[in-house]
Amino acid sequence: MSDTPLLRIGTRGSPLALAQAHEVRDLLKAAHDDLVPEGAIEIVIIQTTGDMVLDKPLSEVGGKGLFTKEIDEAQLDNRVDIAVHSMKDVPTWLPDGLILSAVLPREDVRDVFISPKAASLGDLPAGAVVGTSSLRRQAQILAKYPHLKVEIFRGNVQTRLRKLGEGVADATLLAKAGLNRLGMADVATAVLDIDDLLPAVAQGAVGITCRAEDSVTQARLVPLHDQTSADRITAERALLEVLDGSCRTPIAALAEIESDGQMFLRGLVARPDGSEVLETSRRGPISQAYDMGADAGRELKDRAGPDFFVAPQD
Repeated sequence: MSDTPLLRIGTRGSPLALAQAHEVRDLLKAAHDDLVPEGAIEIVIIQTTGDMVLDKPLSEVGGKGLFTKEIDEAQLDNRVDIAVHSMKDVPTWLPDGLILSAVLPREDVRDVFISPKAASLGDLPAGAVVGTSSLRRQAQILAKYPHLKVEIFRGNVQTRLRKLGEGVADATLLAKAGLNRLGMADVATAVLDIDDLLPAVAQGAVGITCRAEDSVTQARLVPLHDQTSADRITAERALLEVLDGSCRTPIAALAEIESDGQMFLRGLVARPDGSEVLETSRRGPISQAYDMGADAGRELKDRAGPDFFVAPQD
């Protein structure tokens, strides 16, 4: 047993975040013999702003990095060595001194529909309530099913399922990747096709950040890195960066690698009430992932115009 940990992993404390941190710990142990002994790796739980403010929608809490800021600070203060993040929570810029060192192989990118009352979104009656904290989901649901209501549904996976069981809403949507990592895939009523609900940027991807000058730790992370997953989220995050997206903005994007080795990127922006959805796509070589994403983002930004996301006045 090691008295002093050789590597400290920073993470949020939700069951899903801990499952992801434990996965990274196990992968590191498998890759490096000196990290196998008990105590060689320490998992440090860090509470973030997004974890603490649960009575407001994320769009009202405001700002970026709601689920990363405090963890970033712990890294820069040398309280942890690496941080494990759901990449959909990570801003398109990282603080000076931190880099994205590794991206794990991407999980299922799709959303799932969960309801004790209906088999799908289309089966819900008029006025049925769908609980979600995501403006991306809200906008796409209301665009296709304007007869439904969408209400705030905050909390981790377990909290949302409990609220659903208590009748706070008639249905909810969750990321399939999270349920898979928690071993809870069976709670899904239906898996939504990406043509019906385009995922969040980098949904299903787990990233590991590290201090930029820490070459030793960066070397430890090399065996964990999946370049294809990194290329895909590079295109999606480039689109998001151009649009200056945050939790206030309904934005969705997905990059996939086709059978011929080309990348196909889809992206959209929407008004929060679903009254207008703008979509675009790009196809090209993987080596141009960033440029494709940025170009798609510029197109959507130009088409949307400056007042696209201004809420209509009563």
